[in-house]
Amino acid sequence: MALRIVSADERLSRAANKTTVALFGPTGVGKTTQLVTLPAEEAICIDLEAGLKSVQDWRGDSIPVRCFDDAIDIACLIGGVNPAADPNGVFSEAHYQHLASAHPDLVRLLAAKSTVFLDSITDLTRQAMVWAKTRPEAFSEKTGKPDTRGAYGLMAREVIGLLKHLQHAPGKTVIMVGILERFTDDFGKVTWQPQMEGGKAARELPGIVDQVVSMSLFAREGDGWRHDPERGTERRLVCRAGNAFGLPAKDRSGRLDETEPPDLAALLRKINATRTSQG
Repeated sequence: MALRIVSADERLSRAANKTTVALFGPTGVGKTTQLVTLPAEEAICIDLEAGLKSVQDWRGDSIPVRCFDDAIDIACLIGGVNPAADPNGVFSEAHYQHLASAHPDLVRLLAAKSTVFLDSITDLTRQAMVWAKTRPEAFSEKTGKPDTRGAYGLMAREVIGLLKHLQHAPGKTVIMVGILERFTDDFGKVTWQPQMEGGKAARELPGIVDQVVSMSLFAREGDGWRHDPERGTERRLVCRAGNAFGLPAKDRSGRLDETEPPDLAALLRKINATRTSQG
């Protein structure tokens, strides 16, 4: 049995060394540019979008990922071995050791990084859907024809499994970037939702991460802010659930204001500040 007691000091030390964040925002708002706020020597970008033009001056390392199989392998190397995994399945000891022996340089590189910037989970679900459509579960057992529901179910399970594996990556802060999409119903009511293939992964993601943050454009209004995604001139990070703007957000740390300046590194420092350093 691998159960053991974790002391308060050890638990707090671990909490200070890692945070999981889902960062959503409309296309073009500047989500990827938050990468430049992170120390280049400590962060690595998992690039699923081939969209790093906006941060071409950032001197950090990146790993391009073009298929879901590669995404699974990278997640395994980042998160290590899952002791609950099927011995012959992904994230198992055998899976990790196979990858580590084949890519020792990549293992050393990832070990030196404390922050993983995944850009983006929107494209991750697209790659996963392409992969899922080729699997046996995506075809009817009776007719052999494609089964869309089966493909979506498989895609959701595998994406959620990958994200949960990254959640448990020891000593790593993981930032998952995604597109935020606006929906207007027949009555003119506007809602904002993460853009991801299927609905299950998007619904479960807030329960996986510590923080959900929405980036958007705002205009100053007195002492506060007015959400103005079309004509706003200032970017803000919306950090609290039940905010006045109706944007997805969650603050498990309890340390963030309703909106914060668009500086991801500063946001992480505020989340992880010790009570002593907070004064």
